[in-house]
Amino acid sequence: MQLRLFAIFSTLILLVSTATAADQTWQLDWSDEFDYQGLPNPRNWNYEEGFVRNHETQYYTQARKKNARVEDGKLIIQVHQEEHRNPKYSPNAKPSDWRRSRKLITHTSASLTTRGKHEIHYGRIEVRAKLPTGNGMWPAIWTKGISQYKDKQPWPKCGEIDILEYAGKEPGIAHTTIHYFDKKNKQHKSGPKFSLNAENLEHGFHTYALEWSPQSMQFFFDGKPYHTIKLDDIETGQDNPFRKPHFLLINLAIGGNWGGPVDNSNLPQQFIIDYVRVYQRKPSPLK
Repeated sequence: MQLRLFAIFSTLILLVSTATAADQTWQLDWSDEFDYQGLPNPRNWNYEEGFVRNHETQYYTQARKKNARVEDGKLIIQVHQEEHRNPKYSPNAKPSDWRRSRKLITHTSASLTTRGKHEIHYGRIEVRAKLPTGNGMWPAIWTKGISQYKDKQPWPKCGEIDILEYAGKEPGIAHTTIHYFDKKNKQHKSGPKFSLNAENLEHGFHTYALEWSPQSMQFFFDGKPYHTIKLDDIETGQDNPFRKPHFLLINLAIGGNWGGPVDNSNLPQQFIIDYVRVYQRKPSPLK
């Protein structure tokens, strides 16, 4: 019994020490714990709207509870198969103008962003989430540089950090990468890409995190680091978009260039977020 009590006591000391060490490293900048009901908190979130990117199937809606709502302490982003008229449709649009050549909306979903609400310039981004499943699902947790809007810099010159991308056609695999222009600003570059094979990835909640500093980006899955990118290794010249402020996006896409064919019999599906927390590193104490 004494040995057992000693072991329990030692474990508690270790847990407290670990928590204390984490507290000494980071301080909470902002968070959304989703401890309310209704639409996502407008102090934290904006919406993308329409057919946005990658020839994806879904139409992103704005402030529509059917696609984005908070209930039972969770943010739920839900994709539905439903038919509506495309408000941007033009009968004269060329097929390559896919946003306007689609006469109908066949699926709806939501994409939430912190653009104009919260800028992130280094720190720790942590999201606890449960993934949707099935062919065509493409949930993502990612960032883009605010220079895309503030300085009119095109993607990917503004920089993109993919903390999590998941394709339902590849169960058990979570993807991480970055996107940017090369130092001549002529060629789209991505990577180094890392694909994490995780058992039970689709079952229950998991924590996805990025620790971002002027030196590196380190990615975590359930508290364990699995991939590091050194900023000096990114060949962007002096204008490195990963040393500039970004904003956060959380979305559930389907289909498109990477998601693949959508299994409509599997719908609706939900991307469920338990919390979003953004930390800044505590300043070092004076010596």
